[in-house]
Formats: sequence, C-alpha cells, structure tokens
Amino acid sequence: MRQLFAWEFQHQKSHLSKGLAKNLSDVDRIIISAAPAWPLSKIAKIDLSILRLAVYELCFEKKVPAKVAIDEAVELAKEFGADQSSSFINGVLGTVYESYQPKPAGN
Repeated sequence: MRQLFAWEFQHQKSHLSKGLAKNLSDVDRIIISAAPAWPLSKIAKIDLSILRLAVYELCFEKKVPAKVAIDEAVELAKEFGADQSSSFINGVLGTVYESYQPKPAGN
C-alpha cells in the first residue's frame, strides 16, 4: 500500500507490483464503474491507493478471500484515511464484490 501511495506522487511504475502495474487501467476502470460519482482525480490519494490494492486482490490476484481483502482495506482506511474513508472504501468494494464475483450456477 505504501508503494501505491508513493506512486501517486512519483508516477514511477517500478514501485508497483508487476501484476497491479500490468492491470492498472482495468483496476481503475472497475473503481470508476463502482463509484461513478467520484472521478479518480477527486478520490484522496491514500483512498485511491487502498482501493487499487483491494480491487486488484479481489478481481485479479484472488489469493486472499474477498471478505478478508475488503476488511483489510477498511482497516487501512481507518488507520491512514480521513474520517469517512473507511465507509467510502467499504461501499466501493462492496459494489465491486457484488459485480465481479462469480455467480452460482442457476442464478
């Protein structure tokens, strides 16, 4: 998360994990679709870094259970974000979870 936050100011992709850097435009597209009222440029840098990490974990890496990834992101937001960051991140990631998780067969 610290590397992602630093990247927001330095724009040096070498600080990003290879997987996230490779999928950054798709990750951003998912965030935009889950929070249409919030252009990426208007989301606080720390919140955007947390969202990018969590969306990457939810939609691409999938090594961490979805609810764990969401909980970790909310905890990071509580520690590093503003007062409303954790609620915002929880809402966005809830939308991502509902939209991008596989649906059970027959539904």
